[in-house]
Amino acid sequence: MRLMAGTVAGRGGVFALRGEAAVDLTAALPAIGADLGALIADEALMAAAAALAADGAAAVPLAAVTPALPLASPPTIFCLGLNYIDHVREGGFETPSYPAIFMRGRNSIMAAGQPMIRPACSEQLDYEAELMVIIGRGGRHIPASAALAHVFGYTVFNDGSVRDFQMRSQQWTPGKNFDATGAIGPCVVTPDELPPGASGLRIESRIGGEILQSSTTANMLWSVAEAIATISQFATLQPGDHIAMGTPPGVGMARRPAPRWLRPGEVIEVEIEGIGICASPVVAEDPGAAG
Repeated sequence: MRLMAGTVAGRGGVFALRGEAAVDLTAALPAIGADLGALIADEALMAAAAALAADGAAAVPLAAVTPALPLASPPTIFCLGLNYIDHVREGGFETPSYPAIFMRGRNSIMAAGQPMIRPACSEQLDYEAELMVIIGRGGRHIPASAALAHVFGYTVFNDGSVRDFQMRSQQWTPGKNFDATGAIGPCVVTPDELPPGASGLRIESRIGGEILQSSTTANMLWSVAEAIATISQFATLQPGDHIAMGTPPGVGMARRPAPRWLRPGEVIEVEIEGIGICASPVVAEDPGAAG
């Protein structure tokens, strides 16, 4: 299934997408609620939603749905860095023998379509096209051979990064956690509709006709299964956890002769084949809005 959390006429719900139509699953099954949390937690409810989506139930135009985050408050957001060899090289890093893993906080993420905020304290807002995994079944010490059975679905992520803050130390947390810099969605696609581990999918970022990144998820150093196995060695994965799988080459920081930072007024799009497009208008932070 292709699923999306969103609002229609101010009411939140979960929708099953059929082309340009959206079946309002929550209207028919109120137990589903306003995001994907209940479907992740309840296999019987997920089966009922799938049946409803397949039976031609009444739908609204997809354009009438304003996307929301797939989960309003994900338990943990894990992120892999340096997971494409050409991105490792363009950044001047050594090829890693273990994934670079960091975390994002809730305030740093927002739904597809919502503004990506360039902070008042920096002009170095960069883009990073990424595959994002949403965990369905939790666990600890999950072997790679069984890891894909723990995936609920896949979505699109733009890991907006404030580079000067990221590079101030060996810890990337500041540059990866500015408010409203990580766009997620809008669609979550269940594994049955994609290749195993969502491998071999075209992944791109662009602004208008300017293609910034273009690669394939087959080029990841660590696969989805390997990432799940690695993370579950040190952390108990929970249903609803997010894992961002790193970005391919072409980021703005590595552009020559000059970096290519995101500018207010632009719209940055990230597209992954078979999943969808995550578009974000870039806006300047209002320094007077802080309180």
